Order: sequence, then structure tokens, then C-alpha cells
Amino acid sequence: MQRRIFSFLAATLLGTGLAAASLNASAQELRVLVHGSFSLPKPLLAKFETDTGVKLSVIKGGDAGEMLNKLILTRAQPIADVVFGIDNALVVKAQAAEVLDAYSGPAAQRASVVPLATGVVPVDYGFVTLNYDRAWFAKSGLALPRSLEDLTQPAYRNLLAVQNPATSSPGHAFLLSTIAGLGEQAAFDWWARMRANGVKVTKGWSEAYYTEFTRNGGTRPMVVSYASSPAAEVFYSKEKITEPPTGSLSLKGGVFRQVEGVALVRGGQQRDAANRFIEFMRSAPVQEALQTSMWMYAAEPRTARHEVMRHAVEPASYDNPTTDQIAARGADWVNRWTGVVLK
Repeated sequence: MQRRIFSFLAATLLGTGLAAASLNASAQELRVLVHGSFSLPKPLLAKFETDTGVKLSVIKGGDAGEMLNKLILTRAQPIADVVFGIDNALVVKAQAAEVLDAYSGPAAQRASVVPLATGVVPVDYGFVTLNYDRAWFAKSGLALPRSLEDLTQPAYRNLLAVQNPATSSPGHAFLLSTIAGLGEQAAFDWWARMRANGVKVTKGWSEAYYTEFTRNGGTRPMVVSYASSPAAEVFYSKEKITEPPTGSLSLKGGVFRQVEGVALVRGGQQRDAANRFIEFMRSAPVQEALQTSMWMYAAEPRTARHEVMRHAVEPASYDNPTTDQIAARGADWVNRWTGVVLK
């Protein structure tokens, strides 16, 4: 997926690097394909290597959608043995392309806080929501929007930055939530009015959050991000603050619950090591660490919440299309959005 909130791991292997990873896999190397937001503490990954005798080769494949496309294009000669970051908006596409093998080990048999398609093990979940700059709204005197419809009014012109659903996972998730929450025709009518009201579209999350958002020097006091973003603002603040400078909104049609999982790559090597990695991703140390490294909620039940996650309030409700609806209409929805908002 896009670089999620404040992830500082920037190493990326793309293009010829992916091909090289496919050709140079050794008997002791496990090739792990991940989206660009994958970030776990290095000592934790090192411990996995020590405990298993397996060397990890982490291959960053860009945004989750881009990562899946690479997996599909190289299925004749798989570039990885295991993949992390396939989410509930992409899993149907992944299964239809037959690039995954079902996993049935202990992690797949245990209960999970959130569901995912059979054979793909849930690892974490989060909520794509609208975030806002508290200081900007306090200074302007403008009331926070109480509905998506409010954002189409003149008072909110040029205030929102969103990501392109064709190139960004949160952008795709937000589009899906508008359709599920408002209804298909009403959603695209809303998007047309938002275009007229000056919505800003970026390629990915980083550009929207770090360039366009007023919190980081931009001109847009609202941005599509995550319910956990305010917690990350507190965690990484240079000053010792007790309250986040940003907040998240839970508006009808504006919240999508994203569930990410880990899965075996069909045709991948090192199956035993891949199985161990899947179990590792559902282990207590990983489930605790991912909260403040990838800023998601743990899928493993009874995982202790990090104290700072009290600022990451889970929305009471969300709007997700069914997986069947996404499978049948997802591509058409993105194409229609492109025509309505960009062309």
C-alpha cells in the first residue's frame, strides 16, 4: 500500500530488482513480497531469522494494488514465496487470478477479530476515514462537516484532498465506502459535485498527507487517511503532547474497514519457511508491534492495545461493499470515478 502513516522504512526493490529476487532465491532465503507500508522493528525480523534459520528477503512492491499486479504479471515465475498486504478490497482479484495458495495452519484455524477470505490469514485491520486539522478549523471558525453532503457546499470549497482510487489503496477504499454508504448513483453524483467544489486528487497517501494537508504545510485542512493517524501524530511528535493535533471523522459513506492478510504465493519456493512466516505474523510480538509501526489494529484476539492507540478511536460503523460486489463491479467503479472526477 502507499507509505502508511509515518513509516520510515524506505527500502524498495522494484523493476529489475524483483526479477533478480526471483532468480537468486537460495535454499535459505524466504522471499516476502509486501506493500510499501510494511514496517516491523528490525530486531523482531532478526529474531525470526535466528529462531528459524531462514534469511528474509523483503521485497517492497509499492501500493497494495501495484504489488498484486506484479504478482499477477509474474505468476509463471513467482517473485515471492509469501505475500503480505492483500486486503479485503483486493483479495477477490488475487484469488480470481490464481496467484495464492490456501493456508490451513494454526493461524488460519484460530479466531480473528476480523474476517478475510478463506486461506488468507488476517493480520491487521484499520479504518480509512476523513482526517482534519484541528487548529485550522478552530482558527477559521468553520464547523466540521456533519455529512459528506456538507462537503459539496461553497463553505468547504477547496478544503479536501483525496487519493486516486486507481493508484492508491486508501483512495480505493474511500471510493468503495462512498458507494456502499450512499448508493452507487448517489455516490457518483456526490463525486461530481465534489469535483465542482474543488476536491484535490493525489496519486497516493504520502502526497495527500505530507504535501496537501495543512498540518504539514499544505492548503487542505481535510484529507483521506486513517482513524489511527491522530495516534501516530502523538507518538511521533517532537514535543510531548497529550492530545493529537488532528482528528478523524466518522461520516456515513466516509468510513471503510480495511483488513490486511498474509498468504502463500502459488508456485513459490520455501513452503515450510513461508508457513513459519505466516505464523510469525500472527504471533503476539508482531501483533503488538504493528500497532506503532504500521498503525493498524491487531487481528489476533486479546492483543494488548498500545497506550497511544487510545487516540485511534475505532469508528462505530463503516460502509463496505460485499466482496462479491467488489469482484463484480470494482473495476467499473474505478473507471467510472476516473471519468467523473478526472476527465
